This record gives sequence, C-alpha cells and structure tokens, in this order.
Amino acid sequence: MKLFLIAGEASGDRLGAALMAGLKALLPKVEFLGVGGPLMQAEGMESLFPMEELSVMGLAEIVPKYPALRRRLIETADAVVAAAPEALITIDSPDFCLRVARRVRAVRPAQKTIHYVAPSVWAWRPGRAAKMAEVIDHVLALLPFEPPYMEAAGMTCDFVGHPVVSEPRATAAEAQAFRAARGIGDAPLALALPGSRRGEIGRLGTVFGDSLAVLAKARPGLRIVLPTFPHLAETVGAMVAGWPGDTLVTVDPAEKRAAFAAADVALAASGTVSLELAANAVPMVIAYDFNWLTWQIMKRKALIDTVTLVNLVAESRTVPEFLGPECRAPGIAAALERLLAEGPERAAERAAMALTMERLGLGGEAPGMRAARSVIAALETRA
Repeated sequence: MKLFLIAGEASGDRLGAALMAGLKALLPKVEFLGVGGPLMQAEGMESLFPMEELSVMGLAEIVPKYPALRRRLIETADAVVAAAPEALITIDSPDFCLRVARRVRAVRPAQKTIHYVAPSVWAWRPGRAAKMAEVIDHVLALLPFEPPYMEAAGMTCDFVGHPVVSEPRATAAEAQAFRAARGIGDAPLALALPGSRRGEIGRLGTVFGDSLAVLAKARPGLRIVLPTFPHLAETVGAMVAGWPGDTLVTVDPAEKRAAFAAADVALAASGTVSLELAANAVPMVIAYDFNWLTWQIMKRKALIDTVTLVNLVAESRTVPEFLGPECRAPGIAAALERLLAEGPERAAERAAMALTMERLGLGGEAPGMRAARSVIAALETRA
C-alpha cells in the first residue's frame, strides 16, 4: 500500500510519525511518500523537501514567502498525482494541506483523502467544515466531541485520542529529585508558561511577572519555574530578570517533565499546554491578552464561552480564565492563591483534569495506533 503524507509543523511531524509507526505494525508492506520532519523521516519517509519551509505563521511572515510556498504547493500536488497513492493523508497545517488536496482532486477526483486534526469549528468559523468536505473524505479527530461536527458537513470522522495521553511523564521520585537538585525542597512551586512564540511572551511576560510577584508576597518562599525552548532562552531570561525570587528558566526536556510533576500550581497561556498540565494533575489558571482589534473580533465571532480545553472536554468551567481586559495581575494572583490551598477549587480542577484525560484516551490504545486503524478502516470502506 502506498500512502502520501504531508505535515507542515513539528506537532504534525509527531502525529505523523506515530501514525506511520501504527501503520507499519498493521501493514508491513506499506510505503510512505510525502513531506515530513525528522520524526516522520525516521519512520521511513524521504521528505520531498524540508518540512521547515512550510512552518510559517502570520501574514507578515507569509507574504514575502508566498511565491516559494506556492511553488512547493504545486510541486507537492504534482507529486501526489504522479504517485497515485491509495490515500493522501494531510496532517494539520490546513492552509497548505487543504490547498494541496484541492489541487489533487481537480486532477484525480476519486483520490481518497484523509485529514488528521479536525478544525476547531466548534470554537469559531463553522463554515470551514463544509469547505473542507469539498476535498476531504475522512477526518481523524483529537477531541471526543469533534466527530459530529465533521459528519454534519459530510465527512466521516473518528476520534482517535489526543497525543498528550501517550507522552512520557516524570515519576514522583523524579519530581522529588528535581526539587532537591534545584534547592526547592518543600517550598510552593509555580510553573509560568507564557507561550512558545516571541509575540506571546512579549505580550504576557509583564502581567505574568506582576501576578507572580503578588502571589509571592502572599506565599513567602514561592519558587517559579519557566520551561522554554533553546531558541527562546535569551528572550525569556531577560524577561524574568525582574520577576520575584530566583525564577528558574530551563530548556531541558527532562527537567520540564520533572517540573510539571513537581509543581503545585501553574499560570499558563491558553492552548494545548492546559492538557499537559492536566496530564500531570497541576491546577492551573489561564491568562491571555490580545490587541484591542483581535479581542473585539473574537468576542463577536466566538461560539464558546471558554478557551480552555480542560473546561471543554470535561464539560465544566473549573479552570479560571483571565482573557483580554481581565488579564490583570490582582485577579490572576488571587485565583492562583486559592488553588494553592487544598480546598474545593483545587479538588474540582483535579477532578475535571482526571475526567479530561480519561475522555482523551488515557489508559487505552495509543493514539497513533488508533489513527492507523481508522485510516485502514476508511480505505476498506472506500474499497
């Protein structure tokens, strides 16, 4: 069986590699073509070109690279047509991937197409599902409530589990060793997670620092850990220079896992990091600020009353959010202080996090294998 896969970002590369591993276990003679990063290449794909060429975000970044991106789009679509695979599997990155699928379908109308990661039509722009259905047959969803949205638009869809449930987590012993090695001991430990993009960090750094400073006054001895990526270490290091106490910035993945296991509370930007925190049962407060225009648009277009995935998956509103004009230090600090206490708010969050992990597939078959089974079933149904 010949399959053509396309991933455009590191997260898609991880999903693609797990899917490929599952497919190889179930289909020993499967052949992979396409575009992918180092993890997908390690599973046996020779990437058509470096995946990093597609990892472009934001209008200002895309405009100067548009001619090169369009060339890659045409090159990729032409490669799919020439390969005539049993399926074209696109992984997230809809701006690029769905354009490739549309171009392929124009030449090969019967081409089987599968998209991994359902668009968040439940949050905003619901019309995206119908547009996607014009070129996609089957969807692999990460969240349990997504299939009905895809099916209503005319696609088949399986919930295959979220990758967070299969990511490695530190043990209690590793958490204690981290506390000992960093001189934290039994002091209260807060994680600061202001995002993974420079723009987010620049926008949230001050309010995060101010919030934690207020918390540190109420909780003397508070220690703060900020895990980040190597290319952001200098920016983050300068940002935390004025933060309370001896804020630890770490770029080591093992230390990040240990810090998540050891933390008592977290202040985080909105995003999938809430699921990482839930996997480690770390009570959290979500804070995010926007420029004025973005906030006005979001208020009018949003279809949901919470941005936190734990709240959505658990069908609760236990994780406190401070968004837009409410993203201010006094309220954030007060919410963090309440969560540091062993009271009803902390217990409610932990119950919601446990339910979230259960609903995302924790303890069941790995998402990559579930995705592989869904792909095979979709192809058999088509046949």
